[in-house]
Amino acid sequence: MSRVPYLSREDLSAADQSAFDRISGPRGGQLAKVFSLALNSPEAAARIGELGAYVRFESEVSPDVREIAILATSREMNCQYEFTHHVPLARQAGVREEVIEAIKIRSTRKLIPQESVFIDYAKKVLKNEVNDATSSGVEHLVGRKGLVDITVVISYYAMLAHVMEALGVELEEGLEPLMPKAAAD
Repeated sequence: MSRVPYLSREDLSAADQSAFDRISGPRGGQLAKVFSLALNSPEAAARIGELGAYVRFESEVSPDVREIAILATSREMNCQYEFTHHVPLARQAGVREEVIEAIKIRSTRKLIPQESVFIDYAKKVLKNEVNDATSSGVEHLVGRKGLVDITVVISYYAMLAHVMEALGVELEEGLEPLMPKAAAD
């Protein structure tokens, strides 16, 4: 159960409705549940949403690499909502089923290095264990700007996972969870 109410545009004052619009505009008028909760602090929600819009829609990181990093981050953070919502997006971006399954079971042994490097990088970012060799490997594949952007992707989705956990975001009714429960790990 959420710890604060889910808010819609109509729940906000006229002055705060612009925060809703800033978030929903790049997302086709739709809001993920995390933003509906974050709207309890409209300006914070809008700023989170603006960074998310850059990460998802404007960054030069290729969609498949971005989705691999998001799935790896959500798996490491045990964020069911994020993982479940991004599996279909990863498929749409061309991420192979073997990669999705490897992230789900936390084993990259059977993946090609160009896929596993982003999973391993996400894990290292989240554990504060990035070293020169790790960052050089990612930079070799996506360039300096890509290295920074993929790091921001991982960090952004880690922040969202914390917000979702703290505020109690729940999967939509009828949506089947796609990530194993944390206790089963």
